[in-house]
Formats: sequence, structure tokens, C-alpha cells
Amino acid sequence: MPTSQRIFLWILASCLVLEGGISADDAASERHVAFKQKIEGTTLSIDMLPVFAAAGATAAAGATHIWMSRTEIPWEVLDVCIYGFDRDESTKKTDPSPADAVTRPTKPYIAADRGFGHAGWPANSVSVSNAKAFCEWLSAKTGKMYRLPTEAEWKGACADSKIDPAAPEAFAWFDGNSDGTTHKVGTKKADAQGLHDLYGNLAEWCTLPDGAGAVVGGSYRDAMGEVGCAALEHDTPNWNLSDPQIPRSTWWLADAGWIGFRVVCCESTTSNSASPSPPPGPQPKSGKSK
Repeated sequence: MPTSQRIFLWILASCLVLEGGISADDAASERHVAFKQKIEGTTLSIDMLPVFAAAGATAAAGATHIWMSRTEIPWEVLDVCIYGFDRDESTKKTDPSPADAVTRPTKPYIAADRGFGHAGWPANSVSVSNAKAFCEWLSAKTGKMYRLPTEAEWKGACADSKIDPAAPEAFAWFDGNSDGTTHKVGTKKADAQGLHDLYGNLAEWCTLPDGAGAVVGGSYRDAMGEVGCAALEHDTPNWNLSDPQIPRSTWWLADAGWIGFRVVCCESTTSNSASPSPPPGPQPKSGKSK
């Protein structure tokens, strides 16, 4: 298609949104589709799926739509943030990335994966500060807004999973089938939304209405009846009591190898998110022609 036609269609779509031919909600909904978040500087990516959380949950968090990572964040993705595998040392001083300004979690002082597995396995022993720092880094890296799900968002997604709490075996790792360990992400059946491991494997961080952290969903060490949408435990210093460091680590949990996280991506209610993006190819120049 010639560039002039692409530009015309983009202008027409913009006018339809502005004049009411296409509502802002409809335009945003049309874009609420799955996408793959590539991590620049690596070959890695995160699969993000559209999630319709509980009524009012996204509005309370300042978002119109959210996307949730298909799986819990695996070790190889968290490692990029922690060890700086995305950094180009040859250009860092002359062309710094916004992500370089973000405080990244420190390297773990122990084998944080507990020997369960690494590449492909969900990142465990992660504190809420660690999970939030990852979200801040990913936001700076991609230009999108990433964060932990709110309690309401996570529970809304869990309710829409259509998993029968009385028979979660095909969808969940819990103490009856886990052999006392985590398992590779995405190895159990996906739920109705395409998400994996909302039930079990690792308990996942979410944000409570007061801003505090809690973990939801239960983990590989819990009984079958203790994993799922109702499972919630509040953050506690007891999860890091045996840390021998002074002060204790902000980033890693010495006594909670059963905790991990997944992320959500959201659109701001204050942004003009319904306006279509400019078409690819050359754009008309602004200002007076020479």
C-alpha cells in the first residue's frame, strides 16, 4: 500500500475516534490482544495475554485494560535484570539506556533457585522489592507500564480461569503431585484465558489496596485444597529470618523458596490510548516546507 494511502487511513481512523464513529473503549478493546514483549539486547521475550479482571479492579489501579504474563517470570528473564545481560558496554557511556538508571536487585548470596532448576523454571525466593524492581526495570526498558497485579486483578483473572478447585490436577503443581519441587513454567495445562500456574507451582506476589505485598495462589508445597483463588498470605519478616547478612537482604528470601511472581502491563486511563498509532513508513514533515 502506498504511503499516502496508509497516512489517509490513519487520519480517517483518528477522526472516527475523535468524532465518535469508534468509541475510545471500542478502539482500546480492539488492541487488547496478546503480544510478545521482547527484551532488547537479548533473544528473550515474555508472552503477555489480555485479561479481563474483576469489575472495577483495573479502574482502581488506574488502567483501562491489562495484560498478564502467560507464566510466572522464569529465571532466565530475571537474570537479565539482575546481571545486566542486556547492557551493551560499548555504548553505555555514550548512549545510556533509561533502564540503566533503575536500581536492580543485587546478585543472590545463595543459590536462590534451591537446586529446583534454572532456565525455564520460575524464579523463586524473590522478595516483593525484587519483583517491583524488575517491573520498574522492564518498564524503563520497554516504555510500557509494567507492575505487579493488584489483589483484585489477580483474583479476577483467577476466577476467569474456570479451573475447578476440587479438581485442579491438570492445571496445578501442589504437594500431591509436585514431588516437593517447582516445575518448568507452562508444563501444566493452560486455563481458560491461556494462563499457566495461577494455581500452585509458586505463590505469586500481588499488591494489596494499602500498597503492601501478599502472595496468592498457593505453591507446590501446599495441599490441593490450599491452592487457588482464595489462597493469600501477607508479607512477613519470617520469610527471611535465617538470612545471616547484616542487614538482611532486601531482594531475596532465605526462608521462602516457594514465592515468585508474574507481571501485568496496563494502559493509563489518562493517556490517549485509544488513538491509533501512526502507520509505518515515512511520515509527513511538520512545519513550513523549504
